[in-house]
Amino acid sequence: MYKFEVYKDKAGEFRFRFKASNGETMFSSEGYKAKASALHAIDSIKKHVPDATTDDQTSALA
Repeated sequence: MYKFEVYKDKAGEFRFRFKASNGETMFSSEGYKAKASALHAIDSIKKHVPDATTDDQTSALA
């Protein structure tokens, strides 16, 4: 099962990472001073991901 993990880094900031069902970290966030801000970012991702597009910026390099 996919999941978000919220944790505190060494600098004392809140971060989250998104993990796949096999336990692999797929992506992680920037640091947030407030835990509520990290949780808000997670909620925003959950709400908007179905509408996300892919911007392939490598095609111009070919």
